[in-house]
Amino acid sequence: MNAAASHPRDVLLGAQAAAGALPVCDHYSGVEPRMRKSLQLQQEMAREFGHCVFDVTLDCEDGAPVGAERQHAELVARLAREAAPGARVAARVHTVDHPAFAADIDIIAGQAGERLCHVMLPKVESVDDVLRAEQALQAAGASALPLHALIESPAAVHRAFEIAAHPRIQSLSFGLMDFVSAHGGAIPAAGMSSQGQFEHPLVVRAKLEIAAACHAHGKVPAHCVVTEFSDTAALQAAAGRAAREFGYTRMWSIHPAQIRPILAAFAPQQQEVERAARIIAAAVAADWAPISAEGVLHDRASYRYFWQVLERAHHTGQALPAAARAWFQAAATMASPH
Repeated sequence: MNAAASHPRDVLLGAQAAAGALPVCDHYSGVEPRMRKSLQLQQEMAREFGHCVFDVTLDCEDGAPVGAERQHAELVARLAREAAPGARVAARVHTVDHPAFAADIDIIAGQAGERLCHVMLPKVESVDDVLRAEQALQAAGASALPLHALIESPAAVHRAFEIAAHPRIQSLSFGLMDFVSAHGGAIPAAGMSSQGQFEHPLVVRAKLEIAAACHAHGKVPAHCVVTEFSDTAALQAAAGRAAREFGYTRMWSIHPAQIRPILAAFAPQQQEVERAARIIAAAVAADWAPISAEGVLHDRASYRYFWQVLERAHHTGQALPAAARAWFQAAATMASPH
């Protein structure tokens, strides 16, 4: 086997490798000073950790002033073009039925598509919305740009598996507040709180459906925001539950103070990281044949799990054992620049 073909990511994850490579935090900002500060912070933390640990999504849907949507799209395109090499910059455009949608795609994807890591589509109701966005991207010359979809209604939750199956979709996000308000008062306001969203049955069902749809199709489930952005304990508790109990591997941030707590909540324990590195190293030495480690049999099924532990540790900026560092350095060398 050659070096590239024998990399654990390719051997164990196959077609899911690209989706699993997303950072665990997606940070949103829509006002020019905050967008610029977010991009600056991304670079500062990339230098600290040695690689980019969160995406910056420049927001048109909530960020563009009414009547100035085109100017805001031009600003987003300019900021994306001016972003530092290696930056991961995305854009949330208006909904596909909004008058500004076509211009958003034409300006942002047309002028800065090569600098974007993805485009976020809000309020996706069906695959038809994805197809419409895909056609717009093709017309703008950005036919390879991944799409992320924000699921915000009961009908969209019902179609989550179909939406996740579309090959252009890389990730599904859950839009908590719109989902709750779409129920006409049937879900109380507590269902939008950092704690209540994990307790109301309809909200819990929606979270699980979206996560299950993503995992069924090798896509990334992204958890919703915690609006109590000044309550670090609430954020950490919500992020921890999203990661451990609901199967989410990514989460939105709406304030810079939320980024590090999200990274910490989604990070595996150091003891687990060290165990994963030992098992994967032994698997590589055995050319991926079954092995016995600490009295336990391991094969490709458990190898896949332990490699994903190492992926998560890397994406959350944790220190890795020497052998694992070599694998991620090799992957970074082979990756094409954005």
